[in-house]
Amino acid sequence: MGLIGRVLGGGAATTALGGAVTSVAEVFTPNATKKLEADAAAYLAALNEHGAEFQYASPGLFDRFVNGLNRLPRPMLALGTLGLFVYAMIDPAGFSARMVGLNQVPEPLWWLLGAIVSFYFGAREAYHFRNRTPVAAASSPAAPPPGAENAALAELLAKAQF
Repeated sequence: MGLIGRVLGGGAATTALGGAVTSVAEVFTPNATKKLEADAAAYLAALNEHGAEFQYASPGLFDRFVNGLNRLPRPMLALGTLGLFVYAMIDPAGFSARMVGLNQVPEPLWWLLGAIVSFYFGAREAYHFRNRTPVAAASSPAAPPPGAENAALAELLAKAQF
């Protein structure tokens, strides 16, 4: 019993040895917690600097116009797809001719279109994911205060006492 304590010279020496090993280890492998803290501080500094650029900006006519344009792609894609179905029913021959034309578009151009659409919607989704607000739990006016005991449950438990 206590062999390690006697060999290393007690608790203080063991603590000092552990601290020295930790310091040497951090030379070769960085401390993950300190790295996360530094990354978070750098992210917050960049975010604050970015926010400072737009602190006093009031949207002008051009900004409102561009914001309106940014709201168009999703409705245009949805309504355009529905419009294709209507067009196919109204003029099947014309629809077929245009689909043959789409078949002639080279594959790299389809990949480029897919990338553009994916990045547009991905950026929107990422923006809304980062700027979401937490939803507070809805409480009804008839709900009992937290910690209030259910009277029926209390009565049932009282009867169940053996």
